[in-house]
Amino acid sequence: MMLEALQPHAVFHWFEEISSIPRGSGSTSAIAEWCVRFAKERELRFFRDEADNVVIFKEASPGYEGAPTIILQGHLDMVCEKAAGCTKDMSTEGLDLRCDGEWVWADGTTLGGDDGIAAAMALAILDDDSLPHPPLEVLLTSNEEIGLLGAQAFDASVLQGRRMLNLDHSEEGSFIVGCAGGNRTCCTLPVHREPYAASAWRVAVSGLLGGHSGVFINQGRGNASILLGRMLQELSLHMDLRLVLVRGGLKDNAIPVAAEAQILVPPGADVQGLCAAFASVLQKEFRRSDPGIAWNVSPCQPELTPMDQASTARCLCLLTCAPNGLQELSQDMPGLPQTSLNLGVLTTSPEALDAVFSLRSSLASQKEMLLRRLSALTRSLGGSIVVRGDYPAWEYQAESPLRDLLAAVYQEQSGSAPSIEVTHGGLECGVLSKKIPGLDCVSFGPNIPDIHTPRERMEVASVQRVWKLLLEVLRLSR
Repeated sequence: MMLEALQPHAVFHWFEEISSIPRGSGSTSAIAEWCVRFAKERELRFFRDEADNVVIFKEASPGYEGAPTIILQGHLDMVCEKAAGCTKDMSTEGLDLRCDGEWVWADGTTLGGDDGIAAAMALAILDDDSLPHPPLEVLLTSNEEIGLLGAQAFDASVLQGRRMLNLDHSEEGSFIVGCAGGNRTCCTLPVHREPYAASAWRVAVSGLLGGHSGVFINQGRGNASILLGRMLQELSLHMDLRLVLVRGGLKDNAIPVAAEAQILVPPGADVQGLCAAFASVLQKEFRRSDPGIAWNVSPCQPELTPMDQASTARCLCLLTCAPNGLQELSQDMPGLPQTSLNLGVLTTSPEALDAVFSLRSSLASQKEMLLRRLSALTRSLGGSIVVRGDYPAWEYQAESPLRDLLAAVYQEQSGSAPSIEVTHGGLECGVLSKKIPGLDCVSFGPNIPDIHTPRERMEVASVQRVWKLLLEVLRLSR
């Protein structure tokens, strides 16, 4: 076991156990079944629904029988991203964990600390009868990373608790007490194809930093699919370009780090020279946010018959005219993104181009505004939109006894006050607070930099401190 020597031993033991189970978003049945077996082996009452949400119940410790129930909450799925050259099949293989004593990471892939650490801490508590705590309801949801789908499908009537500790934050010392609402909007443009006698080229961009679109959207990081669209538009100004395909990104809530296109152009067209010239322009624009940006232009064998001229023009229009990135900053909390969208997944089939955006806003009216803008653009180009996974904002509550308790314990243990924040990222707290009247909830967790990228890593000492914080809060929750 790679993490066997780390403390807290139980937390890292269970983290390593679940890391051996493929649990990418959309494929959570195996990890849900594993959680059910865990509960059965310990004779704990459990509930599993058709959406792969799992609840495991544990009775109060002696002396805590009259205490209000606490919900421990996290999600089972993870974003599956790989570094260039990594051959792991994340749909069938577990993670290859690595550790240097200070950090834990996965070789060549995302780590899944978001949100495997929540499950690991909850399992460690469920497995240890010596820990003092009130009645517990451990809620582990599915498919959080693709629109909070598990939480949306969950029947919250099985829960009695009205206090919830959400362990789905990646910055120690920061307590999240509100979040933006959002959705996944898929824009589809039908395309027509016809033979075109010309030279075929592959144009690809890579090396961008990417990251979680709810966390890094205000840092000016380049979106590979948007930059590819700009490059193709530039080429189309100088030659009769026909698009074969475009593709970029793997998850709607991750800023794409790479994208590629296949195009046909007249023989002799200086594709490489024009790309090199415009690449220098883009590299200058993103010299600070994405210093590793790189372009590759090479002849290729097209995978499909090219699009006709009109379809090519419509697709390039969508890629260059669609809004993307930070749209509005909060007027109440300086520096906080209020409204944004991210073109996360770009794919092409023989019949259509699909562009999937993650829309976020703490104001429902501005989320609706973004949806209308995408709809107007897409429909004017002859396409259609489908909205999935719409979730509400989680509004800040002025009074929160649970937040006050967490803050007091954190102050005592660390010697400093925590940061109380509202996040631009989507959290299940918003969905669940609408389903559970009077829910008092706070989101917190250990330091996990670069989530949703192959650079994701988790700080061991931070896990230790957050574990200590969690146990003390439970001990004081009488």
